[in-house]
Amino acid sequence: MGERLACAPEGVSGAIIIGCLWVLVATFTAFLPMRRQYPLGVALLVAAPVLILWIGHDFSWFVGVLAAAAFVSMFRNPLRYFYARAKGDRPELPR
Repeated sequence: MGERLACAPEGVSGAIIIGCLWVLVATFTAFLPMRRQYPLGVALLVAAPVLILWIGHDFSWFVGVLAAAAFVSMFRNPLRYFYARAKGDRPELPR
């Protein structure tokens, strides 16, 4: 299994502890007004692939695929936005 964090209970992977914290921050971010969601949302968006790879490495590729599917489902609109920007389109931002 993965490496334990110093503060983690016996048998709990560091990836799971950080993953739980990521979920709590994402939940808190969802309660914010839209204009205040962007800074935290972008930070979560950037951190997620690293965390997914870490979880996949510690547990299995299948768990990593499940985590990636959950990530894509949760961030489908921002991912569509960045995909459109990468294609050269100028999608409108929600207010």
